[in-house]
Amino acid sequence: MKRKLKQLQKVGVLLFVVVFMVSCTDDLNIIPNDEDTLLADEAFANEAAYKQLLAGVYANLALTGTDGAGSSNIQGLDAGTSQFGRVLLYLQTLSADQMIWSYENDPGTREIQRNIWTAQNPLILGMFSRSHATIAFANNFLNETTDEKLDSRNVSAGVRAQIVNYRAEARLLRAMSYYYMMDLFGKANFVTETSGINVVPPVIERPELFTFIEEELLAIENDLIDANQNEYGRVDKGVAWMILAKMYLNSEVYIGAPNYDKCLEYCNKILTSSYTLATDYKHNFMADNNTNSATNEIIFPIVSDGATTQNFGPTTVMINGSVGSLEVNGQEVGVTQGGWGGALRVRKQFADLFGGGLFSNDDRNTLITANRPIDITDISDRDTGYIIQKYSNATSTGGFGIDLTFVDTDFPLFRLADVHLMYAEAHLRGGGGTLATAVDLVNDLRTRANNPNLISAGDLTLDFILDERSRELHWEAHRRQDLIRFNRYTGGNYNWAWKGNGSNGISIPAHFDLYPIPNLSLSSNPNLTQNPGY
Repeated sequence: MKRKLKQLQKVGVLLFVVVFMVSCTDDLNIIPNDEDTLLADEAFANEAAYKQLLAGVYANLALTGTDGAGSSNIQGLDAGTSQFGRVLLYLQTLSADQMIWSYENDPGTREIQRNIWTAQNPLILGMFSRSHATIAFANNFLNETTDEKLDSRNVSAGVRAQIVNYRAEARLLRAMSYYYMMDLFGKANFVTETSGINVVPPVIERPELFTFIEEELLAIENDLIDANQNEYGRVDKGVAWMILAKMYLNSEVYIGAPNYDKCLEYCNKILTSSYTLATDYKHNFMADNNTNSATNEIIFPIVSDGATTQNFGPTTVMINGSVGSLEVNGQEVGVTQGGWGGALRVRKQFADLFGGGLFSNDDRNTLITANRPIDITDISDRDTGYIIQKYSNATSTGGFGIDLTFVDTDFPLFRLADVHLMYAEAHLRGGGGTLATAVDLVNDLRTRANNPNLISAGDLTLDFILDERSRELHWEAHRRQDLIRFNRYTGGNYNWAWKGNGSNGISIPAHFDLYPIPNLSLSSNPNLTQNPGY
């Protein structure tokens, strides 16, 4: 199933490049790589093209081009600095208190992990541009599937019925891209399928983005497949509910108004649908997480495949990067024995969350500590600092992924465990629900992790939730957002190793709660203005 989906995504990207070039705009400089591809109207002679075109929207989350892992369909952007999942991981996790990247000559990484970035950082440009590419792809899909276009092509009734769902999925993916723009940058170039061609787009900021995303997700709900019922790797009502829940949880940050009751409402929608926790925590992060017990926990993945569509996405980076310089343990996790030579380690503050003996046998504690000091006083010294073995290219049945570099492990962008913790937090912040349910939902995660240290009502505090979110959801691209919501990111309320470029951590200014608008993006749209402080 996953191989078939990935093949469809690759075809979809190629078709999308052609249709996009012919019928839309060249503002993003998306370059087709196949001289034999057909023009837009000819492409739709085969009605299967509509699903392929939709697959192209999805594929932009995983792929950077159609000519191998190093290719890029956005001119001027390197594949390694513009893969959606990878740059999201860097901006949400590497910028916070969990992860360290050893090779600081890699473009942009030094500035991100030391919190000294500028508007010239290539990883920030990669996120800004890749998100807008998804928006453009979604808009083009919607333009190619209007009633007028379908009538002119005499599309069959059966395909037209499916296109109702397809269009809702495209709108959801577009809304998700705007969600990340709202979270990371606080503004976005705003274009929809009704925007003119080759016009300078207007720019909208957080309040308008929040309203648009909310209204869009509510408007398409009835046209989406029911929660957890769509083809693996595609969005459905559960994904829409998840984005809404996360928006409402963070709405005090985004729009200055609490919506914890709405967060809890959408958490309940997910909790009462057919999602279930994986029987084993580690199943969520293995090469067969598309077929093992994690398939009912992962609400939406970024699909990865080591053969059909190789790319340097987040799971390839984390699995190869987590192989220790001393341990040389790649064979255990299904990659080359040396991996990437100790590229990734964890910061002391994260490791401390598993200290004290309460988490010694917790399945979420995959730290490797032997013969290693906990502190990283020199980032280039790969033998210092603990390493971690959360993600793996091994399968739950004892096998391995098909390739020893490009992994088969899907990245769990949204999963049910997050909903358990969001419910508990929303309850504590006055959103309703019951304390007993909140405690049970947290204990469900501890029980699944084989941790006998269950909590009681008196243990459930906001500080506890922040720590438990890190224990459960580390390296899943949530941490920066969580720390900002808890007022622990900027300022000096909480410092971590190398925060602000200090080995023990120092305060960073409040404007770092948002990333800067990339200089190249500013130069391409006169309506864009730089975020304050940059």
